[in-house]
Amino acid sequence: MWVDPNLNDFYSRVSRIEKSHAKGYGFEAAGTVGRKASGRGRSRILKLAKPAVLVLAMGVGVKGVIHYFVGAQTYENRVSALAAGSGFDPVGAWLMYTDPATLWVSGQLQSLLPR
Repeated sequence: MWVDPNLNDFYSRVSRIEKSHAKGYGFEAAGTVGRKASGRGRSRILKLAKPAVLVLAMGVGVKGVIHYFVGAQTYENRVSALAAGSGFDPVGAWLMYTDPATLWVSGQLQSLLPR
């Protein structure tokens, strides 16, 4: 086909590589970022961890705001009433239990917005 036999060899390799790429195979050199990125597993974990941390932070924040506005005694009375309930009420009491993070958020709100 070509005058130079090296060109025939070159274009046959290019053709083979293009066919492989069309099938979805990849040719990657060591140390380069290609189709199979080595950091892919970590990004998947981060994609799951970020929303989970956000939901936890929002939950603690809401609990802290409620604790601040209704007061410690009223909050504890309502949580104990939930714990004495039936069905899913004890689960709600477990979720709304006053933990150190809730008290910290409530204390920060008290220092920012004193009553």
